[in-house]
Amino acid sequence: MSGPLSRRGLLGAALSATLATAGGAALSGCSSSGQDRTRTVRFLGPETPETFRPVIRGFERAHPDLRVAYTPVPPSQLNDVLQLRLSAKDSAIDVYCVDQPRLPALTARGFLTDLNAIRERARVAVTREQYEISSWQGTLRSLPVWTSTQYLFYNADLLRKAGVPRPGSAPADRWTWEEILRAGRRVMDRSGADHALLLEQTDAYYGLQPLVESLHGGSGITGDDMLTPAVTSRGWIDAMTWYGKLFADGLSPRGVSSFQMASLFTGGRAPFFVGGPWNLGAFAALKDFSWGTAPQPYFAGGRAVTPTDSWSWGINPYSGRQRDAQRFMEYASLTTEGSLATVAASPLIPSNREAFDRYAADLEHKATRSTEGVAAIMRYELAETAVSRPRTIGYTQFETVMASAFSDIRNGSPAEDRLAKASDELIRTWERLR
Repeated sequence: MSGPLSRRGLLGAALSATLATAGGAALSGCSSSGQDRTRTVRFLGPETPETFRPVIRGFERAHPDLRVAYTPVPPSQLNDVLQLRLSAKDSAIDVYCVDQPRLPALTARGFLTDLNAIRERARVAVTREQYEISSWQGTLRSLPVWTSTQYLFYNADLLRKAGVPRPGSAPADRWTWEEILRAGRRVMDRSGADHALLLEQTDAYYGLQPLVESLHGGSGITGDDMLTPAVTSRGWIDAMTWYGKLFADGLSPRGVSSFQMASLFTGGRAPFFVGGPWNLGAFAALKDFSWGTAPQPYFAGGRAVTPTDSWSWGINPYSGRQRDAQRFMEYASLTTEGSLATVAASPLIPSNREAFDRYAADLEHKATRSTEGVAAIMRYELAETAVSRPRTIGYTQFETVMASAFSDIRNGSPAEDRLAKASDELIRTWERLR
């Protein structure tokens, strides 16, 4: 997600090449170095340079009077860097990546320009929910580039060895978390797998919100000003008790970071892995790994919920190149060509409507046994089960406080007590924002 946090490096070439084809010739080309390029747009974000190289090249070819200089910042440091530099009215950033749930706080601090002059173009070009998440209090403040969802990935060889059937890829065949753990325990017993289930977004609200929302626990924030914690409801307690028990029972591993989960899965350490679409290319590149995809599970008696949101791009109000910066953002978000270029090197999901349709159609056309149903799952989840993270000026503090609580619960703290402590901390923290 941060958006879905910035989890991607340059992923496997197999699916990346497929997505590059979807954009045609506009996704390839030479880097900019012509002497006629007299103005530079300076761009700051959490991805590797390879991720943005196709869109930068495409933009520079379409706008020969401009070039783009991209500076990557480690994902864990991006928000601190932005706060420091924008608070100092640093004009050396023109465009920057905006973690979508942080947009209200960035707006409140005056760190995003008003984009209402192009709001009608944006409303037509991007999906409805992505337009809304990029606006605050009636003003468009950023342009959405990506959206997201999660899949249940499974190790087909481990399931076969244990005599466990593969989960179906149709949303109507969605498994429950209870079914996942029963099957996972069976695989552990019969195949020697170390664990039953791996959650990529360990201790991250983006990945854990669907557990709570599936049990009707709500987002964790309420009130007219969205500055009242609501993390001690029965849904929150039950979901987090289940989460803590995963690790206490050895069904999921303690002491392993989110960034290590995918390699544990591909190494045969667990039959099930819940993660985002950025894993598709990496998994497809592994010739000897037999895997498949299915919809993310839900709790029996609950509802199906999946995470969403990702990154938008915004303009620094202290930039002296705002017009050029907007041209770059419009290319990446509002044009089909540019939007497809943003996913050419990494299988993320474009927010642009036409690019999304071409992206999904290409996934369907190029589907293998492993990726069969991926496009249909993506379409269904984004339309029917996706729930955005809460919109509040206090989201930054909320995410930090809850990440600490999730970590403590994973490592043995009783869920009910730890959630009560988190609620008290949020009350004190948010008093300063009222």
